[in-house]
Amino acid sequence: MEGKLSEVLIKVVPHQEYQYPTLVRRYEVGTGRWVIEVCELEDVRYEFLVIVHELIEWFLSQLKEVERGGIEANSGGSNVKVNHYWEHVFATLVERMVALQLDVDWKEYCEKLKREYES
Repeated sequence: MEGKLSEVLIKVVPHQEYQYPTLVRRYEVGTGRWVIEVCELEDVRYEFLVIVHELIEWFLSQLKEVERGGIEANSGGSNVKVNHYWEHVFATLVERMVALQLDVDWKEYCEKLKREYES
């Protein structure tokens, strides 16, 4: 990939101020300038894990888009039909390894994220 790494601002937004239906929101704020917003969670380790996942998925997706010549906004997810499926899978694997290092129970973490997403 040519060029340099874009500017990426990562923000943890207090739950009461977060207005989106997902735990994460990614958007471009100018050419090459990106913001990744994460909804505040009960445990800073959970926030960090979500950030790690999103940063990896975002960057790998950017590389893929450069190769394909296009961009598809915020299309991550575990659905095999999604363009960035393998980037999501890889990011999840890294996220799980970091969770292990942080002594985070993966099942409990996933359940809490699901509850947070549904609330």
